[in-house]
Amino acid sequence: EEPAVTIVERLKDVATYEGEDAVFECRLSQETAQDAQWFLGDVPLQSNEMNEIRVQGTRHSLILRKVTLEDCGSVSFKVGQLSSAA
Repeated sequence: EEPAVTIVERLKDVATYEGEDAVFECRLSQETAQDAQWFLGDVPLQSNEMNEIRVQGTRHSLILRKVTLEDCGSVSFKVGQLSSAA
C-alpha cells in the first residue's frame, strides 16, 4: 500500500488580463497513481486546445489559454480525498 499523498505546495490565486494565459501549479509529496483532476467551478477540465494539463513528477500544472471573463472563478485541484483551490 502506498503512503498517503499530501499537497506540499498549494494553489495560489492568479490574476490575469483577458486574452492572457493563467497558470496554476500544485505540488504533491510524491508521484501517485491516483487520478488527479482539475476543476473550473464545478466543471471537470480536460486537456484540450483551451486547457493544458501537465504532470511532471510531483508537479501538476494547469494552463488556461487566452482567458475570458467567463473563466473567472474558482480553480481547484483534487487528488484522492485532498483538494486545493484558488
